[in-house]
Amino acid sequence: MSIQWKGVMPAVTTKFTADDKLDFRMFEVNLKAQLEAGVEGIILGGTLGEASTLLEEEKRELVTSTVSMVNNQVPVIMNIAEQTTRGAILAANKAEQDGAKGLMMLPPMRYNASDFETITYFSEVAKNTSLPIMVYNNPVDYKIEVTLDMFEEILKFDNIQAVKESTRDISNVTRMINRFGDRLKILSGVDTLALESLLMGSHGWVSGLVDAFPRETVAIYKLAKAGQIDEALKIYRWFLPLLELDINSFLVQNIKLAEVATGIGTEHVRAPRLPLRGSEREKVLGIIAKALESRPTLPDYKNL
Repeated sequence: MSIQWKGVMPAVTTKFTADDKLDFRMFEVNLKAQLEAGVEGIILGGTLGEASTLLEEEKRELVTSTVSMVNNQVPVIMNIAEQTTRGAILAANKAEQDGAKGLMMLPPMRYNASDFETITYFSEVAKNTSLPIMVYNNPVDYKIEVTLDMFEEILKFDNIQAVKESTRDISNVTRMINRFGDRLKILSGVDTLALESLLMGSHGWVSGLVDAFPRETVAIYKLAKAGQIDEALKIYRWFLPLLELDINSFLVQNIKLAEVATGIGTEHVRAPRLPLRGSEREKVLGIIAKALESRPTLPDYKNL
């Protein structure tokens, strides 16, 4: 199954039981909701997936189980966030062996690599996997920016195909299109800038709040691509207070609370993360409750 790098691709949360085991029962509930809504890929092991807390065997089980549950309906993509080049190559090879169809890949973790070191890092992984790669470009959170000149170098590898664009600079979408045309597929990686990015020409949306609100997320994408901007804006304006829960240090806890509210997740996180409490919890619950009270009626977006 080839990846088209378009549409909505949820960066899914990892579900845990109360005793801190992987919860595949609830994970499948959420996965079915994503597929029924019309997402075009499933991304595992990102920040929302609490990848930094997962054991190696859990990551592999997550990939193999998701591949089985999805059953070739959409591609399964594994995130690569490693500290060493060797570790990134091994992680990519394991993901490929376990059935993943693509990779989302961060620059080196915990080390502020130079431009040349970052180019070499991506290049070495690309040379050692046949899987297509989406570069996760998020200098705000991860401190390393993959510039257009750096993309010029790594796009020499055919399997580097897309970017999760999270620089927070909407004009970067136009810069990329002007320079690379259709060679580099662009997916918005910031929920609060997603519609703006789509209107500027992004091909897709790697979303977080889709985990709790899959139909609304896909509807915005479909409407925007169909040129029904007013209809997309109406849903997006309703959605924005929820989308802002994604640009927060407690984004995992926030989104898992939203998943509970819509019946497709649990609140269990893995320590050192802990469930929200006190005024922060009440604030988030208030945002979610207000949104549910005014949840919009969606058009027949699947047939646009």
